[in-house]
Amino acid sequence: MQIIPVIDLLNGIVVHAKKGDRQHYQAIASQLTSSSKPLDIISALLILHPFEQLYIADLNAIQKLSNPNAAAQTNNFNVIESIASHFPNLTIWLDAGISNMTEFTLWSTLNIKLILGSENFSSINQYITSYPASNTQHILSLDFMPHGYQGPLTLLNDTTYWPQDVIIMSLAHVGANQGTNVQLLTEIKQKAGAFNVYAAGGVRGVEDLHTLKSIGIHGALIATALHDKQLSHEQLSSLQQ
Repeated sequence: MQIIPVIDLLNGIVVHAKKGDRQHYQAIASQLTSSSKPLDIISALLILHPFEQLYIADLNAIQKLSNPNAAAQTNNFNVIESIASHFPNLTIWLDAGISNMTEFTLWSTLNIKLILGSENFSSINQYITSYPASNTQHILSLDFMPHGYQGPLTLLNDTTYWPQDVIIMSLAHVGANQGTNVQLLTEIKQKAGAFNVYAAGGVRGVEDLHTLKSIGIHGALIATALHDKQLSHEQLSSLQQ
């Protein structure tokens, strides 16, 4: 089972994502390091465990927010470019709120895997025209907000449009320390067949990960449980055996 740490970037620092309430995210308070600087956070995560992937959410780009300290900046491109440079052995998964081909092309200049989040698309046509037809390396995130699924229903219901890797993003469970949405994940996994399904939101510890593994979930995206030291190196290693 793949365990993928998550960092959420806002105005160049790592913040604590909780229940999708993006307007109120604060700088992360981690038990792994006293810093909220991205490079320090990632270094601390890699001391805990030699992770091979890293998920980054660029909240400025996702929300189309400008940094008040740099009026023209609507993303964390330079920060993410620096992360990719400092940690060349990490495979970076990036959600930058991509909603069209121009944005996809911008981020494609970095050596990373791009995530297309369903919340950014109003129609299936917008989705399929947001990336090159020849591209099969992107990742799909099916986004479930506190009020329910957000995105084209066709994208949720028709696996024809799915790439190999699909994230089930349950924002109501993110950072809440209340467990994963097992019912939703089970339903989607039954439909997904051979697709790699990744759970995002709600993992509290090794028991939740064993549950996910038992229903066939390929991997999990985790932040809070790592920073609160609810998962040890030994437990993380055991899940990958």
